Order: sequence, then structure tokens, then C-alpha cells
Amino acid sequence: MSLIQFDFESQYLNSNTTIGIIIPEKPHYIAADKFYNRKKKFKVLWLLHGTYGDWSDWVRKTMVELYATENDFMCVMPSALNSDYTSWPSFSLGYDMESHLVKELMPLIYSWFPASSKKEDNYIVGLSMGGRGALSYILKYPKLFNAGGIFSYVPTDSSTWDWEGTNPKQRMGMAHLRFQNRVKNAGGRDEYLKKYDSYKEFFKMERAHKLPPLLFTCGDRDPLYYKEFCDFRKACELNNVDVEFMEEEGYAHEWRFWDDSIKEAFRFFAEIKNKEER
Repeated sequence: MSLIQFDFESQYLNSNTTIGIIIPEKPHYIAADKFYNRKKKFKVLWLLHGTYGDWSDWVRKTMVELYATENDFMCVMPSALNSDYTSWPSFSLGYDMESHLVKELMPLIYSWFPASSKKEDNYIVGLSMGGRGALSYILKYPKLFNAGGIFSYVPTDSSTWDWEGTNPKQRMGMAHLRFQNRVKNAGGRDEYLKKYDSYKEFFKMERAHKLPPLLFTCGDRDPLYYKEFCDFRKACELNNVDVEFMEEEGYAHEWRFWDDSIKEAFRFFAEIKNKEER
């Protein structure tokens, strides 16, 4: 397995940025000239990290290199600060993570590396904040991805939120500050609901059969999303939505669980590919 740290200046982030790239290595039984001259295009897994993290989280805290090798995948891991993988025009010189990934990073990877640009060869996975980002890209750009994995995050019904901040638990700490900033960045409550109501958008797109296959995972001790995970799963069952869920006992919002989740995602993607080839 080849692990590349790639640094470049981003037009959309208005700064230098660093991404990680995993590329399957040459097997010992194949001659170097034959392997490197075959011009093979690999399947691509876009891996999105969570809050406080960067691209290196995936390789430092999971076995994703091994899983990618076993499944013959190339992995691309961007760094996104705490941006929610969206656009923040009021931050410094502007920080547009969505355009960076779709309009800059994808063309770069497809042109400069042995990566397939075909939809059937592209997959996206994210954990926590990265799960939110992965789902937002799937909802907005369903034709770019063959399937997706959303770990420790689900779309939630915004009608149940405490918009006025009367719940003390929702007024405290980083979560409330982040929510305030999200709404302000969107241009207010109404604009936020137009742009980011992923719950309604998910079911609308599912009814229109526009969504690729999706895997949602959560630990039963996750203090942030387990209740929402159960509510969303129940809503999917009531609406006969065909998505896959994985729940594991004894896990919270943690890397041990996300390592299990990424392994399960590769199994899920292989199963989809097998169905397509039958």
C-alpha cells in the first residue's frame, strides 16, 4: 500500500491544504514494468473525517489501509477543519469546502492519479461531521457516487429542534455555538431550512428513486446520535425505505466503532458491486 501526503494551494479554501491518498501497491508476483504500465484505474473511496480532525485520522486510528488493499480501492482523504464540509464565505478570505471537493479535488484526483471517474467506481464515507458532509454530497450530487456510508450521524427532523434555545442542554457548549454559526452562515432559519433540511430532502429523493445505496451505522452508547439513529431507522421502516443499518452494542462515539464501520462499508460496497455484475 502506498500512502501519499499531498499538499497544494486550493482555489476554494484560499489557503494551502493537505490531503491523504492511499493507492494499492504492486503485488510481488507482478513485474514492475507490467504493473505500472497497465494504466489501471482504481475504484475511489472518498473518506471524510469528523470534528477536530484532519485526513490523518483515518490512517492513524483505523485499519483502512488494510481494508482498502483487500478490496482494491484507492482512498482520498481531504482535510476540512470544522467546516461541516460546506461553504463559509464569511470565514477569513472565504472557505468553500463543497466546491473544493467537487470542483477542485475530484478533477485533480481523476487527472493526476490512477483513479476512475466513473460513478460506478466512486464511493463516499464519513464519520460524525464527515457523515453529515457525506450525506449532504450524496443528496446534492447523487450522480457522482455509487454508494455511501454514514457513520454516527443521521438526518434529523428539524421540526423537533429547539430553535428558540429554551432547552438548557441545547444552549450549552460547543454544539450550541456551532448550531448558531451554521444558521448565521446560511442566512437565518428560513434559509437554513431551505439549504440543509436533509431529513425532508432524504425522503423526497428516496421516493423519487434518486439515492444510491446507503449504509448508516451507530453505536448503542453514542450520546450524540443514538436516539436520532433509532428514530431515523423507524422512519425508514415506516416509509419502506431500502437502506442498510448497522448497530453495535457497547460502542459510543469512538474510533473502535468507526474501524468496524469502515470494514463493514467495504463489505457493503462489494455486495453492491456483485449485484451489479450479475
